[in-house]
Amino acid sequence: MADEEINGDTDDIQHDKDKTQKKTAKHDSGVADLEKVTDYAEEKEISSQDISGALSLIGDRRNKEAAERLEKEIELQKVSVRKDDIELIVKEMEISRTIAERTLREHRGDVVAALTTLTN
Repeated sequence: MADEEINGDTDDIQHDKDKTQKKTAKHDSGVADLEKVTDYAEEKEISSQDISGALSLIGDRRNKEAAERLEKEIELQKVSVRKDDIELIVKEMEISRTIAERTLREHRGDVVAALTTLTN
């Protein structure tokens, strides 16, 4: 009978060890999964230097485009157009004076080219 108690205790101890090993294995797999996630997140992290570099590129591009627009506007203002031509385009095309004048300036005062552009 004493042998049975010892064997019973041994089985209980073995059973407890199995449970502990299963818990440890489950815990270890959870840790491994968490490690994978954090590694992925670290790889995808964007550094502040990258962000500031991208923002400066965007700012430079905007400044360049604004300078180009300003240069184009100055160039268009140099073109002389006749008021009669602007009135003709406004009457014929039924558009605003601003659009008629701008189109005429873009075509260097050529009424036919301006009207052709507006009709297409």
